[in-house]
Amino acid sequence: MQIHNLKRLHKNKKDRIVGRGGKHAKTAGRGGKGQTARAGNKRRPELRDIIKKLPKNRGYKFNSVRKSVLLPKEKALSADGKIESFSQIRKRLGIKGRKIIIK
Repeated sequence: MQIHNLKRLHKNKKDRIVGRGGKHAKTAGRGGKGQTARAGNKRRPELRDIIKKLPKNRGYKFNSVRKSVLLPKEKALSADGKIESFSQIRKRLGIKGRKIIIK
């Protein structure tokens, strides 16, 4: 057996060329000329640009999650018997970011 007598088990396969438009010729399935026919055609949707120009709603929170705290008058009073400020009541009772109602 010599080298010129050897045969492959599988036939030769050509490498696949990716993304060249198939077997269509001329425009290769891209339509006519213009922006959409060019390489790197990534046009942004018009609606997205409109949405991006709108201002964000900062500080928006669900009202159903934030429930107010009802405090009786006795708890709102300090040791002197005077009504404390809301910031002092929050510090003393450890209330964060809720509405305080004194009844």
